[in-house]
Amino acid sequence: MQATHDFATGLAAPSASAPSAAGLQFDVMQEIFRLLAPYQMGGQAITPQTVISKGTTVDSLTVMDVIMELEDRFDVSIPINTVAGIDTIDQLAQTVVTLCARR
Repeated sequence: MQATHDFATGLAAPSASAPSAAGLQFDVMQEIFRLLAPYQMGGQAITPQTVISKGTTVDSLTVMDVIMELEDRFDVSIPINTVAGIDTIDQLAQTVVTLCARR
């Protein structure tokens, strides 16, 4: 499978023939990166492994705003008890993808 690479985020965009789950994962991750870009710390890149509370300058209110944006964009509802267990960008993206798959 061929993929294009986004060097800013380190993600490889799936090719047109890739399964839709990979495309959704990429879209969710790109949206998270877009929403968190203004909160990047210094020159540190935001990656899937970034711990949201430590690798960005977001506060808890901003995290909830980001989550609400993701819920609206991907038509999901992330339970508050699930939010408490999300530490990294990758975990947040995987939560959204999992919820989308359940629809």
